[in-house]
Amino acid sequence: MSAINREPLTAPHRTRNDAVLALGAAVLAAAIALMGGEGIRPDHLGWTLLLAGHVPLVWRRRSPLVALLGVVACVAPYYALDYNPALPVPATVVALYTVASTGAVRRTLLTGVAVLVPTLISNGLTDPEGALESLEISGWIIAVLFVGIDVRYYRLYVASIVERAERAEHTREEEARRRVAEERLRIARDLHDLLAHSITLIGVQTSVAAHVLTADPERLDRKAVARALDDIAGTCRTARGELRTTLEVLRAHDTVVGVGADPGAGAGSVSGSVSGAEDLRGPLPGIDGLAGLAETGRVAGAKVELSVRADGIPPAVGAAAYRIVQEALTNAVRHGGREDLTVRVGLWTADGALRVSVRDDGTGGGVGPSDGTPGFGLVGMRERARSVGGTLDAGPGPAEGFEVTATLPLSRKDEVR
Repeated sequence: MSAINREPLTAPHRTRNDAVLALGAAVLAAAIALMGGEGIRPDHLGWTLLLAGHVPLVWRRRSPLVALLGVVACVAPYYALDYNPALPVPATVVALYTVASTGAVRRTLLTGVAVLVPTLISNGLTDPEGALESLEISGWIIAVLFVGIDVRYYRLYVASIVERAERAEHTREEEARRRVAEERLRIARDLHDLLAHSITLIGVQTSVAAHVLTADPERLDRKAVARALDDIAGTCRTARGELRTTLEVLRAHDTVVGVGADPGAGAGSVSGSVSGAEDLRGPLPGIDGLAGLAETGRVAGAKVELSVRADGIPPAVGAAAYRIVQEALTNAVRHGGREDLTVRVGLWTADGALRVSVRDDGTGGGVGPSDGTPGFGLVGMRERARSVGGTLDAGPGPAEGFEVTATLPLSRKDEVR
């Protein structure tokens, strides 16, 4: 079956194998000749024609038609001299089969007509009473040609199956790589949101402690300093816990895809890393955690007004809303530019979507980090909104400050990861 399935024109060692086949056909013809049969036993000329008719089979796959013509050129005078007719049959069958199995159907039919017509004419002229024998010979030639056509179509069918399987495997690998890239992007967004929020709070709380220590050293407010330091410690503990969870997901990727992975595992190992990451992801943050975000904003010195009029929010939508509010609060505290900063956070459902609004009355514009270096806050918020099929707008408020609004659909036709 392996020999049948293999493409004959590109098979390895085809010339060597065809030489062995030609030698085997010649040995079979010699064995048939020694057993006797009809017609004249070949003499020196007959053996020369017979053996020469097997030589073109060595190049039968490289040039099928040329090989068939070479066989016919030697077999035709052999039959004309009325030698044993059974001896050239193996070489003739191999040559006809090769033409049928390596070429188009039209070429095979034309070849069959070109072989049958002269054969029938010569048999009719030399043996008018052998019509039945001529019909039998024609039947064998047609059968050989149809076997070759059938084998050719079978090879094309097998090749199409292999091609589809390889294409499907390639598609699976591409899909797995895409999913891994999306998961790593999600981890990068989580790290950005976590670190930006936590570091901003720690910076503000540290400034409060430093201000208390330097404002009036003679009348030091120890309780205020202790409270600021406790807030810093709490923020660090929360950030450390979230960071540990995120890094566990990243290590799961490295374990499955990295050095320890089987390089021949293919798409299965890559998709396994994604499923492993999902197992370690843990519960997603949702709108239930917005109260905690508002409290951290208040600890940082801002007045946060939170209004939530939504329930039954899907986990993915709730997580996206949580991260958007977290980043918007971080930007407001960092770039607000005033001590009595007020941030109004509102969430409500309308028209099958969750609406998110974060507005501050600061003077900093909320356009980037205070050092002027471009950041990824707005980009990350827009990616969060797009991940659930929503949209996000950010810009200066109608009167003052900065405003972030998002519309997050509560249901989608396609699955959102």
